[in-house]
Amino acid sequence: MKTAVVPLENGATVSFGTSVTRSVTPTPRSVATLLAPLDQLAATSPRLMAKPGATFSSGGEIWELPRYSFVGPQGGDEPLRIGLFAGIHGDEPEGSHALISFLRLLERVPEVATGYSLFVYPVCNPTGFARRTRFSANGKDLNREFWLGSTEPEVRLLEAELAANALQGVISLHTDSTSDGFYGFAQGASLTRNLIEPALAAAEEYLPRNRSRQIDGFDARNGIIGGIYPGVLRAPPGLRPRPFEIILETPEAAPVYLKEAAFVAAMQTILTRYREFIAYAANL
Repeated sequence: MKTAVVPLENGATVSFGTSVTRSVTPTPRSVATLLAPLDQLAATSPRLMAKPGATFSSGGEIWELPRYSFVGPQGGDEPLRIGLFAGIHGDEPEGSHALISFLRLLERVPEVATGYSLFVYPVCNPTGFARRTRFSANGKDLNREFWLGSTEPEVRLLEAELAANALQGVISLHTDSTSDGFYGFAQGASLTRNLIEPALAAAEEYLPRNRSRQIDGFDARNGIIGGIYPGVLRAPPGLRPRPFEIILETPEAAPVYLKEAAFVAAMQTILTRYREFIAYAANL
């Protein structure tokens, strides 16, 4: 067992301890078991809420798209609305586990989320997660289906959430089996690159950054990619003002506890920097 400790800005810390081995057993995974710690926490938390009811049918079974919200301490007139997404590829559980750890951290140290209303989707592809596959049970890469008229039920549910919540920021967590370092995609609002650079620097405390000039077929600079695949999970095309959109990618081969710690450090940094930017802009 190894342990990583993420320092918080208020002097507190959060620790991660987990085995570095990864199961290769092809048995189905349980979404309910994964989310049980969050559901137990939400049952008594004044800030974390489980939002059941987003169900869909696949393969003759009824599935649910897990949804949670976390409301931080008041920090302004209106809370900043940020969406956190993971597990759109079912064989990338690291992001799902990181979102769970992040919410547990926020429950312990809610000041990290001061001024925020967070909309959290830890398993965007529950049928793929259960089957340990990149694709959904319908054989679709859901992260190539958004805003293209898709009939996939998971995509339609998520598009409805993205449209209804009018998010000011979208953060998606992914795992890359071909990368040897942490990196990210930056889209949307002009300030996005000012958020992703410090986020990658925070993650670099736990994992090396991928500084290749080409990553995943895109030109890259210091681990930041400006291009994007069509159909990825993102805010509605017509949403104005345009939110920041960041995709964080962790290397698959890294130890699990370091991947989780890097994601959490990056997300915390994005929330801190965006809050600072909004406060500065309000005082101009």
